[in-house]
Amino acid sequence: MTYLILRVDADMKDLKRDIVLSVENLHTSFQVGRRTIEVVKGVSFEVHRGKTLAIVGESGCGKSVTIHSVMKLLPPQGRITAGKVTYYGKNGRVLPLSEYPPYSKEMRAVRGREIGIIFQDPMASLNPVYTIGDQIIENLRQHERIGKKEALERAVAMLQRLGIPDAARRVHDYPHQFSGGMKQRAMIAIAMICNPQILIADEPTTALDVTIQAQIMELMQELQDTGGTSIILITHNMGLVAEMAHYIAVMYLGRVVEYGTAEQVFEDARHPYTAGLLKSVPVLGMKKDRMYTIRGTTPSVDEVKEGCEFTSRCDYVMESCRKGVIPEYLVDEGHMVRCNLVAEGIRP
Repeated sequence: MTYLILRVDADMKDLKRDIVLSVENLHTSFQVGRRTIEVVKGVSFEVHRGKTLAIVGESGCGKSVTIHSVMKLLPPQGRITAGKVTYYGKNGRVLPLSEYPPYSKEMRAVRGREIGIIFQDPMASLNPVYTIGDQIIENLRQHERIGKKEALERAVAMLQRLGIPDAARRVHDYPHQFSGGMKQRAMIAIAMICNPQILIADEPTTALDVTIQAQIMELMQELQDTGGTSIILITHNMGLVAEMAHYIAVMYLGRVVEYGTAEQVFEDARHPYTAGLLKSVPVLGMKKDRMYTIRGTTPSVDEVKEGCEFTSRCDYVMESCRKGVIPEYLVDEGHMVRCNLVAEGIRP
């Protein structure tokens, strides 16, 4: 961590000015009884200022655990065993987040104010004994010197932007009085109310119909265009990724198996899993009897002891894929693939 010691005295010309968050070789394990199971295995990525990074993969591939590790929001049985997470804040401020305990003053200052997060399950994330308005303005008043009246007005305005009808009245309702989709929008309001530098959206449109989905995505893009907000979008919706993402990290069973710009990943996918995800997307007017599906099912996270985690489902598996740790291959500048097919010159 040598360069982290530079802190505010660092010459920002020596740092990559457009990077706001850097995750390097992150490992996260969970204690299950007497067993220690590694769930995140050496994940690395960068978030660029004013850009969207999409973390893509099937359910159970470690997307949410990775983000919870970054934000120090793991449950008691979870533990970061290795890696470095660095946030480059306003005015070049450098915060090595991995050095701080979960509930330190530094982490509380970053969460909500500079890095907002939209959790995947609004049913479990909203407190049933507080009104929606109270939960929105709690975040606002914690980070800004603002009166309750003004905070409530801003909460109403945010709910209106998110398409909540009669927001001035509904802001006083409790979570049980909101539908599933409205709860999701309330969670989005909590995350966006302070105009954070980074917005983490964990499946933000899962419970919403397509019209509201479009509104939410439009609002997130507006934040990006006007305030330079960076977005980490966690999803398995490749259509949404194609529309929103500038960079893509494809995860499978705890590893990033392909990483690059949206153009590189969509036009030159080199990992069989990435290629399978893209083939699985339905296309309007497609004249096929059956949609493409990736064969088999995702194995348990502790089932694969060595080699490539995708071997049991891969149509191109070789003997070398079953041994050791698969290295990272640089296909093009910024385009990384963890697959032995690259060395053999084979395209999936």
